[in-house]
Amino acid sequence: MRKYAAKGNDIYVTCPGFDLNLTLNCGQAFRTLVNAEQKGETIILHDVTEDEFLTKWDIYFDFGRDYEKIKSEFITDPTMKRAIDFCGGIRILKQDPWETLISFIISQNNNIPRIKLIINRLVEHFNRFPTPEDLLTDIAFAKTGFREKYLKSAAENVLSGKVILTETPKSAVNADPKSAAENIVEKMPTESARSELMKISGVGPKVAECTLLYGFGRLECFPRDVWINRALAEFYPDGFPFISHPFAGVAQQFLFHHIRNRELCVSLS
Repeated sequence: MRKYAAKGNDIYVTCPGFDLNLTLNCGQAFRTLVNAEQKGETIILHDVTEDEFLTKWDIYFDFGRDYEKIKSEFITDPTMKRAIDFCGGIRILKQDPWETLISFIISQNNNIPRIKLIINRLVEHFNRFPTPEDLLTDIAFAKTGFREKYLKSAAENVLSGKVILTETPKSAVNADPKSAAENIVEKMPTESARSELMKISGVGPKVAECTLLYGFGRLECFPRDVWINRALAEFYPDGFPFISHPFAGVAQQFLFHHIRNRELCVSLS
């Protein structure tokens, strides 16, 4: 479990088994939100107050969860053991639900460098991650291609209150407070939350699952993309044994990063 200490304007976090670089660059997030570095088992968060750490970054990096216990359950499987040996320092980030939804809409039929490029264009233009109102303006400069109509659909659904992501939405000007109380994605059972997100044009099972896993902390969610489908076909033709595990999403991230890097290494050799 993690320990932390405030030193000057920085927070020093000791968290055995945690790998900052892997966590930030394994395909679950597309921009860096805090100035951080790692020295051995210590992660240093620069220019962060103790209150900011406890209320935001401790949650964002999921420092308080016992990942060693989770991994001990997965390594009984030989394929999962290889994946964990390769990238077991990954943790699932708890990101902003709106940013996660938009980021994974952008990720469709896309690669990680280009996803980051599009998001950087949007952030630089608006001087923030775009709000729903921002996305309803002219965003041709971001070169999102066919995804633009889906981004606008997400913005329209959130602004109208047809889809309410959190209890304190950034903007839902036309939402009925009585109905909204029963239709907030973060409060719904996972299956209902999936269906709610898929009301948005362009949000299919994969984007919904990624949004729930990375934006809402639903660690039981198991997104499937081309890399995961390859891993399942090659190693688990009879079905993935941990598909119903409460931390199936953690297993998915280990598998995803392992199989993707293995295939990239083969293609470059």
